[in-house]
Amino acid sequence: MSLIHKTAAELGALVASGEVSAVEVATAHLDRIEATEPKLHAFLHVDREVTLSQAREVDSRIASGEQLGPLAGVPIAHKDIFATRDMPTTAASKILEGWRPPYDATVTARLRAAGLVILGKTNLDEFAMGSSTENSAYGVTRNPWDLSRIPGGSSGGSSAAVSGYQAPLSTGTDTGGSIRQPAAVTGIVGMKPTYGGSSRYGLIAFASSLDTPGPFARNVHDAALLHEAFSGYDPMDSTSIDAPVPSVVAAAQAGDISGMRVGIVREFAGDGYQPGVIARFNDAVKMLESLGAEIVEVSCPSFDTALPAYYLIAPSECSSNLARFDAMRYGLRVGDDGTHSAEEVMALTRAAGFGPEVKRRIMLGTYALSSGYYDAYYGQAQKVRTLIARDFEAAFGQVDVLISPTTPTTAFPIGERADDPMAMYLADLCTIPSNLAGNAAISIPCGLADEDNLPVGLQIMAPVLGDDRCYRVGAVLEKAFEARWGGPLLKEAPAL
Repeated sequence: MSLIHKTAAELGALVASGEVSAVEVATAHLDRIEATEPKLHAFLHVDREVTLSQAREVDSRIASGEQLGPLAGVPIAHKDIFATRDMPTTAASKILEGWRPPYDATVTARLRAAGLVILGKTNLDEFAMGSSTENSAYGVTRNPWDLSRIPGGSSGGSSAAVSGYQAPLSTGTDTGGSIRQPAAVTGIVGMKPTYGGSSRYGLIAFASSLDTPGPFARNVHDAALLHEAFSGYDPMDSTSIDAPVPSVVAAAQAGDISGMRVGIVREFAGDGYQPGVIARFNDAVKMLESLGAEIVEVSCPSFDTALPAYYLIAPSECSSNLARFDAMRYGLRVGDDGTHSAEEVMALTRAAGFGPEVKRRIMLGTYALSSGYYDAYYGQAQKVRTLIARDFEAAFGQVDVLISPTTPTTAFPIGERADDPMAMYLADLCTIPSNLAGNAAISIPCGLADEDNLPVGLQIMAPVLGDDRCYRVGAVLEKAFEARWGGPLLKEAPAL
């Protein structure tokens, strides 16, 4: 088996034992990126020498006897929304083209400390606003299962890199489903940790009360290893939870879910779901029953209002956060020729630097926050958010975890929803409630849809700081599914 086909855990063990070097592992993945990027466009920035320099440093640290974590020497693709001092950080926006931060995000710093080797920065919907990675200012990313399809969003570059065997691991951020939905449509694992469980310091903010860094991997155990590597309390993030990270790696190795109560959310049933998605979800329910879990139907009535509430809260926060991109301190500057006032330079720069979806959300949010409308829109949406959190609390009083399809359809064709924002927003129908409530949720592959032979994701939701439950259930289901399939769902990148 080639190095690119090994799991992250296997690669870490090989590097630790000295059987292969971190440089050899990085080189194999850089070569894969070079060969496949013309088709995928998963990355916005790759610098072979910077990556190999990191790998050489890891080899040196290991040779000196330094005790590093289980992922030392393992390559990782890093979403281009995390600050990196040695690579550009653009959030896929023209307004930050070429910007190099003078510091690392906490997630970046923890990856380096754990000995992971950053391969480059991955593509995304501009400022993480989208569900398809079509909103990037630097071109679309394609799905490794079918190059005519989207890889999900906003973390589509990260999901495509892992699904396309360019990297065994990647980072993403989940504001309304931007890790779980891409994971689902590319046939990999994606985890949204509990809000505050992973640091937002150095993450370019979209919606500060929702943004959550999390891991992508091709299996549950690898995702758990990465989750533990960069999560935990950070005094630089005022929303960081000062509590131990749940033992997610141990949970991923527990191997038993007999006696667990698993809830099916009544409000996630109905029209709008692709038949093949429902069929694979029903298969997962039967599998859980065969593994000894008790299936319980629960009602979360406020979930029906999650989508409109989210699309008031998130744009409002984005309107506030993106006000800092004003052409005065860094980034793009248009009209700075001595003939325009500072206000005119700001207006010209923001008009040229922001894409259509970002402008749409800024305008929605500014309106929702404006005098006379704040209470009617933003204030009401926050009340709905409280009701959704209470629904989760009541549900988790009855069951250990909740399950649903991750997203209502498989990957849709590039361009199909580009002119229909409402259809695009519906991709996050099942994922948004967990962002509003702040609880943990994971997506794992549960098979291929009959109609198009594309991956379907199962979402597993757990209470706040119950991240370990997601991994426990996900790992047991993954093992059972692979026994049925004769191996992982994703054995190769089908379109590559």
